[in-house]
Amino acid sequence: MSTDINKDLDRVRASAQALHATISDSAARRGGAVKADVEAVQQKAKAVMESAKASLDAQNEAARKYLKAALTNLEAVQTHAAEAAKASGQAFQKSIRQTLADARASVEKVTEAVAAKRSAEHSKSRK
Repeated sequence: MSTDINKDLDRVRASAQALHATISDSAARRGGAVKADVEAVQQKAKAVMESAKASLDAQNEAARKYLKAALTNLEAVQTHAAEAAKASGQAFQKSIRQTLADARASVEKVTEAVAAKRSAEHSKSRK
């Protein structure tokens, strides 16, 4: 069962990393395609959030703390992506930069959750 929990957390991290890459790629482009990307980002952020929430209860306290922080960042991704979808010019660029920063922060927090989970398992196995 522990292996399944680790795989779930690894999938959440991979999904968060993919979300960050999508936002980063979108930020590098110009034009109408970016608006469509931003709408897709909102859906991807929602999917990552649902995956993280599903994994939350199975985690130890330290991992749970980091996942909760990641969820906060993912909520901000959705908010800033929604703002970007409605904006143009400098306001659009600002929202995209913030969306990217929030996605990066969510990846960092999920990575910290993975590390906390592995650390706890390593400590248990040494006893």
